[in-house]
Amino acid sequence: MPDSPRRNQHRRSHSEQQNVPHSQRETNSVAVKIGLIGDAQIGKTSLMVKYVEGCYDENYTQTLGANFMERIINIRNTQITLSIWDLGGEKEFINMLPLVTTDAVVIIFMFDLTRKSTLNSIKEWYRQARGFNKTAIPFLVGTKYDLFIDLPDEDQIEITNQAKKYARAMSASLIFSSTSHSINIQKLFKVILSKVFDIKATIPEIVNTGEPLLLYQSI
Repeated sequence: MPDSPRRNQHRRSHSEQQNVPHSQRETNSVAVKIGLIGDAQIGKTSLMVKYVEGCYDENYTQTLGANFMERIINIRNTQITLSIWDLGGEKEFINMLPLVTTDAVVIIFMFDLTRKSTLNSIKEWYRQARGFNKTAIPFLVGTKYDLFIDLPDEDQIEITNQAKKYARAMSASLIFSSTSHSINIQKLFKVILSKVFDIKATIPEIVNTGEPLLLYQSI
């Protein structure tokens, strides 16, 4: 498992089970870098903050450049530092894509379920990201599911079918989420950890259109 680069700018961290003996932390530790990429204003930062800090701020602050946060968890007596990198989606920040994707173990390609244009952009994001990292495990994550379910049924079906098509082409897990309503946020990262560490996931898949999809085996 490649260690993620440690940088001090804009770093915030959160840890779980901190009462691990110091010697154990030193001898059983691993870093996992995760990159979040996609168009602007789709909820990348909100998802990162929700997972790391457990809170949601509806006052959107646009990411300028790249930012990252850390969360420390423990699995099987191993301390795991998840270093989650968030790239601003504006075109002027594309030159920072290598910073977010290089050495990443997982890349989460994100889009807004209520804006089809952000899903259409995934093709180009995927192409560019793979230019810097051909081995990272891909995830395709749709955000704002709480607003998506208010769309006409035909729009929901069209977007869902297109997302499934893209996920199959990318060999990616497909997950619909909502940060504001805490839908599939924790499950997303549990699936990520199961794939990174080859641990059997016990989370039931959600496969039906009209529900917040969670597809990581049958896609």
